[in-house]
Amino acid sequence: MATTLEPSARAALGYDGGLTCAINVTDLDAGIAWYRDVLGMNLLYRVDEIAWCEFESPVARVNVGLAQRESVIQGGGATLTFGVVDIEAAQKVLDSAGVRQDGPIQDIPGMVRLLTFYDPDGNALMLYQDLMQGG
Repeated sequence: MATTLEPSARAALGYDGGLTCAINVTDLDAGIAWYRDVLGMNLLYRVDEIAWCEFESPVARVNVGLAQRESVIQGGGATLTFGVVDIEAAQKVLDSAGVRQDGPIQDIPGMVRLLTFYDPDGNALMLYQDLMQGG
């Protein structure tokens, strides 16, 4: 059974409100180009000595880091899911960039619309359009 931290325990850990999500890639240069050009993320910095870079995501205080590895294991782990205003317009942008997608947009009426797509290393990413907020 999972244990939930009490507010005092969370405070004791000293969270600062930031989050960096790390994604493994096999080619840092190609990964940088894809996340910059396809997803429109802003490259904050690159450290070649450790084959790492970090992007500013469209979400406040959430960064996306890329770590170069010899191979990338498919599946498992967390899936970054970005909210968009118009998922069909976003899908057209991905289509125009030739981005591989996992089928059509999924609709959960009155709740959410979802689209799964993949970076060049096969890492799954998702877009969602919130229908509960009038979207």
